[in-house]
Amino acid sequence: MHSFIELSKIFDEKFNTRHFPEHTPTLYDPAQYILQLGGKRVRPVCVLMGNELFDEIHEDAYFAAAGIELFHNFSLIHDDIMDKAPVRRGMPTLHAKYGESTALLAGDVMFVRAYEYLNRMKAGHLQKVLHLFNNTAKAVCEGQQLDMDFEKRDTVSMDEYLHMITLKTSVLLAASLQIGAILGGTGERNQQHIYEFGKNLGIAFQVQDDYLDAFGDPAKFGKQIGGDIIANKKTFLMIHALEAADESTKLSLLQSMTDNPADKVDKVLAIFKKCNIDGWAKELKEKYLQTALQHLQDIAVTEKRKACLAELASFFIERDS
Repeated sequence: MHSFIELSKIFDEKFNTRHFPEHTPTLYDPAQYILQLGGKRVRPVCVLMGNELFDEIHEDAYFAAAGIELFHNFSLIHDDIMDKAPVRRGMPTLHAKYGESTALLAGDVMFVRAYEYLNRMKAGHLQKVLHLFNNTAKAVCEGQQLDMDFEKRDTVSMDEYLHMITLKTSVLLAASLQIGAILGGTGERNQQHIYEFGKNLGIAFQVQDDYLDAFGDPAKFGKQIGGDIIANKKTFLMIHALEAADESTKLSLLQSMTDNPADKVDKVLAIFKKCNIDGWAKELKEKYLQTALQHLQDIAVTEKRKACLAELASFFIERDS
């Protein structure tokens, strides 16, 4: 069995090549650009880990992993355009460097390239993998649309936010693991447990991300602390604060969000601490992490084979950046 770090190196060696033609460089060079920015490659490596949990890594797993990574980067290109984000992984976003029109087309050809990799798999598992991939791709788009819809609303319930995050963030992680499990030849029950492991781990990760945005160490987090607060984003923390605060505190919070004072971050963080939002967020993260680990426990393979996925969960969640 390989660790996440070992599989990351193996995947990078195979993936770090040019994935697009040399012709029409004004289209394909920008598409290649975002792939060269790197990233943790969590999702494609999860395909390999899901496969290796049940069997030796199949050649098809590398094709599926490449397809997943290309789809993920396609979604990042379009998300950055919608969010008007200037920086991705410390470098200019694709649309900032090449323009929105080229970025849209580069994202489109990346989605097509993802399917080309998936179609290189042998026929045995292809139909099931494509069905899962298609449903997941639609869910990610639905989650992004809901995220944009929520920006226009004054209030969003915790259940609504959880549903959006599950679609936008968690299902791709879950599907990556299940695709690997399919290629590993395991049955439906194990597939569902590994899917739920990934889904709940993804939610725990988002709680952690929301928490770090408010309470993280900026030197380790790598981003401005309070960015979500400045942007009035409806995060796990903000939604719970609005639900948990007394009336006067809630009014103060809403006023800070509306007036955008110079000390907005400090004011909102003070309210968060008054409402024990930091402690609540840690408990919520732990709840989803333990649910994920229970599903991992219920997978019918030896504990030794599960160790790498348990380590991945710890690495994923216990990070401080």
